[in-house]
Amino acid sequence: MTRTGLEEGVTRRDVLKVAGLTGIGAALYASGIERFLPRALTAQATDQVPFYGKYQAGILTPVQNHVQVVAFDIQTTRRDELIDLLQRWTRACARLTAGLSLGESDSLYVPPEDTGEADGLSASHLTFTFGCGISLFADNRFGIAHKRPDALRELPVFDLDQLNERWSGGDLVVQICADDQQVVFHALRNLTRIGRGVVKIRWTQAGFQRSKAADATGGTPRNLFGFKDGTGNPDLSQATVRDKHLFYQWRDGSPWLTNGSFLVVRRVQMHLEVWDRTILKEQERTFGRERSSGAPLGSKKEFDSVTPKQRTAHGEAQLPSDSHTAVAHGTGQEHLLRRSYSYQAGINETTGALDAGLLFLSFQRSPEQFITIQKRLATSDRLNEYITHRGSALFACFGGIQKGGYIGDALFA
Repeated sequence: MTRTGLEEGVTRRDVLKVAGLTGIGAALYASGIERFLPRALTAQATDQVPFYGKYQAGILTPVQNHVQVVAFDIQTTRRDELIDLLQRWTRACARLTAGLSLGESDSLYVPPEDTGEADGLSASHLTFTFGCGISLFADNRFGIAHKRPDALRELPVFDLDQLNERWSGGDLVVQICADDQQVVFHALRNLTRIGRGVVKIRWTQAGFQRSKAADATGGTPRNLFGFKDGTGNPDLSQATVRDKHLFYQWRDGSPWLTNGSFLVVRRVQMHLEVWDRTILKEQERTFGRERSSGAPLGSKKEFDSVTPKQRTAHGEAQLPSDSHTAVAHGTGQEHLLRRSYSYQAGINETTGALDAGLLFLSFQRSPEQFITIQKRLATSDRLNEYITHRGSALFACFGGIQKGGYIGDALFA
């Protein structure tokens, strides 16, 4: 596609010279120049999520349309090489989240600094969330074994788990989210390219939700069983709630992790063919919610309180005690932030059944918040008949990155 007029001579670099790296282009709009700019450039003021801050982006950020979770194993044994990679990743992420390429490619005789598939695309609310697994501290290979948080351990193998090493573990993790799938892939590809020789991919999984364009109301997304997923998330608008349930505190024992959070990743296969043959009444009693409204059984609205003891006129429990909602709710004391996506990974070549399900992602101040809930679910949840847990990993996600610093710098200080 060719461009005409002023647009031909305006590059991303030219726009940023006028607008500034923050993308706030008041001068552009006052002059009327935005009429001649590609849409991807004029959108930069509204679709960028700051990379630097008190907390890492991708936790409190409104959930984007797409995710790619990638776990890396570290190949180098040199601390300085690992730190250098984290510094290079930091610079790359700061540029990509600002809607910039990783560099100009002025020579035809060297590989480009950027792979190019996101050229002309906006930042699309791109975020990166970095963390480390327990294996990073193993053998004191980087001189940080004494800094491992007590809470960072292998997750237990729960009843009914059928875990595959292919979808578990990792030295480092990155959660990459954006509203455009190509932007997400571009980010994954370039982090991997930059890390070549220092890290290698252990596993990676893409996920999706309904898009913002398809649901302008921003309602709770539905999982592949057709039920709303994430209704029970806590209200994190108050700092006291965030500090209590979501973010690691200095007094928790590992100061370097302050303002970080623990990320649980579970790859949960959904047996869709079995579910699709189940009557609606049984589906609703399995989840403990109405499919259409998302309301707990016995209630009218999605966000009505869960009341496990509520009875019908005949004395029967309106919310089955073994329903997913009732078991997950428990006493109502455990809270975590679910940030899950659906996944689809082809078919089972033996059965021809779809390989699809839930990429469960949760952030919490302590892994015990998840473990307590999952122990109940593993033993009592009626939903277990329709799902199988295939992958499991726990990571400690760093606190926010500050300008002039780098990813995980407090750990290596």
